[in-house]
Amino acid sequence: MYLKRPAGGLAFCLFYLASCFTNKVADISGWTSASCLLEAGLGGDKLVFKPIPVFLTVHNAAEVITCGFQKFVQKEQTSHLKVCSVLFLLVAAVCLPFCDTQFDPNGYLWALIHLICVGAYKVFHKLWKPSSLSDLDQQYINYVFSVVLLASASHPAGDLFSALDFPFLYFYRFHSSCCASGLLGFFLMLHTVKLKSSTTSGQYAAWSFLAKVITASLSPLFFVMTANVLTISCLVIGGVGEALLVYTERTGT
Repeated sequence: MYLKRPAGGLAFCLFYLASCFTNKVADISGWTSASCLLEAGLGGDKLVFKPIPVFLTVHNAAEVITCGFQKFVQKEQTSHLKVCSVLFLLVAAVCLPFCDTQFDPNGYLWALIHLICVGAYKVFHKLWKPSSLSDLDQQYINYVFSVVLLASASHPAGDLFSALDFPFLYFYRFHSSCCASGLLGFFLMLHTVKLKSSTTSGQYAAWSFLAKVITASLSPLFFVMTANVLTISCLVIGGVGEALLVYTERTGT
């Protein structure tokens, strides 16, 4: 059976859905420049920039960087099916801004920064695999690095002294959504590490794909999103591309 570990996989999907929705609710925060850059690069409350299905489509295009590095730098053999899947992801991400009825230049700029950072991190993680550190240890190091980097960037970007002028500073919804986002993100990280350690890479990719499909499908029921035929077509093309990528991961092609 392909989707093994149903309890762990379903828990992962639930936390993925809850984390994405909580991050989206926090979009009233109006993140400032330093926090935007850090969150966009390191994967925090990144969904504030675009509707969830749109962002996931752009986010998945980070695989283009990884595949391109493997093929052209490391000279690895890449199957035609995997190349096709990556091309689907690329076409969907490139065409989406031209079809998006809610086009926002700043939103796509931060989504592009996030895409590049995620792709670079995947390449770095592929090149440097510390045998002495577990996946959980690496995640803790990422968290510590994120805090240090955000604290260091707050002063040059002017966020440190403008914090008291933040319009939602004394709103309980802002603080509760931040706390909920942090807790759900932490539990999602734990379930991600647990699922990765108890399943194969193909099985984990399938659960991750299922979580994204559920989240993207349910998000229009809770958040405002306007789309036309071309936008939906881009989303479908991106979904097909990721489905093919999951299949290649499963079969090892």
